Amino acid sequence: MTEESLRDVGLLALRVGVGGALFAHGVQKLFGWFGGGGLQSTGAMFDQIGFTPGKVNAVVAGLGEAGGGALLALGLATPAAGAAVAGTMGVAASMHAPKGFFAAEGGLEYPALLGVAAGALALTGPGQLSVDRLLGHRVNRSWMRTLALGLVAPAVTAVILRRRRALAAGAAETTSAEPAETR
Repeated sequence: MTEESLRDVGLLALRVGVGGALFAHGVQKLFGWFGGGGLQSTGAMFDQIGFTPGKVNAVVAGLGEAGGGALLALGLATPAAGAAVAGTMGVAASMHAPKGFFAAEGGLEYPALLGVAAGALALTGPGQLSVDRLLGHRVNRSWMRTLALGLVAPAVTAVILRRRRALAAGAAETTSAEPAETR
């Protein structure tokens, strides 16, 4: 095998591994497959942790993971797929950050790794063993890469700030609802 062929096989393996794991996580949220909670349960959990409305945020997270993961695995619309996954995992990593780095302690290690891998695939492209190549890279142009990845940080920041505001409003509401003698 040539160096280029080996690189393409490596990109295919990375895309299928990362994309497959993300797809599985996404369909847990969306449909309850693989022992997941489905939209009702995931939406309720999202409401509790400040992502309101919970069901809408569960759909967005599930689509970012399942849709982005499937597209990455196929090597289709790689810039958009990588950016969608990087953004979704950026928000997920922010949830785990207070627990530290390592996944064993509930830290951000796993979502951060998936996000970085997806971002790297968006930058490098899918390789020759991809649907993007079969389509003549119509949905895998350099400007698409720049645009998609350029939107990740502002989108992640907006979601995290919205969650913080929702949590602060919920805390203020809880405090004002308590009897004065318990405050």
